[in-house]
Amino acid sequence: MVELLLIRHGQASFGAENYDQLSDLGRQQSRALGKTLRDIDWRPDRVITGSLQRQKQTYEEMGFPVFAEEDPGWNEYDFNDLLHSRFGGQAPTEVIQDRKTHFRALKETLAQWQRGGITNAKESWESFCNRVEAARKQAIRDGAERVLVISSGGVIARLTAHALGVPDAQMITLNLQIRNSAVTRFIASQDRFFLNEFNSVPHLSKAETMPLISYS
Repeated sequence: MVELLLIRHGQASFGAENYDQLSDLGRQQSRALGKTLRDIDWRPDRVITGSLQRQKQTYEEMGFPVFAEEDPGWNEYDFNDLLHSRFGGQAPTEVIQDRKTHFRALKETLAQWQRGGITNAKESWESFCNRVEAARKQAIRDGAERVLVISSGGVIARLTAHALGVPDAQMITLNLQIRNSAVTRFIASQDRFFLNEFNSVPHLSKAETMPLISYS
């Protein structure tokens, strides 16, 4: 069995021209997580990131010396494409830039996407699920007992929902709960997959680090 530790990337740059960069807060979160894992002597045998910059930067800030493989199967769904596709090619400005409006619209959009209602999106819900499952199986191939993956909230929520056997709609609720730099742990083999820990932030649980908690 493999211990599969999934990390949501640190806080990205919401509202910036290039969202796909860690904010200063995201870098602090990532460094704190790396230190906590080393303090408890948890060191990975294999490391994988998606191809997104915010995922790669999270691992860089964590400070482990292990070479990171890159697998775009761990990338987040393209939420900008989904939102633009839902609104006929261009989402309203407030949907992209206002946090409250953005996440309300995203929740509605994900539900519509799961039902097959956004047919012009670059990636279907089924394709997303298939690539995430393929990435999971590739990550736990023979040769490692501790696997560290830096991914994103939607991917982690999808695998959590799959492990628990809950309806697709529950994935959306899980997705919107996941904190930046949070740890979700699975015990896995090619044909067995168990959730062991969800959305924990032990590195941010002290009074001095609690202000670093963020969700987007």
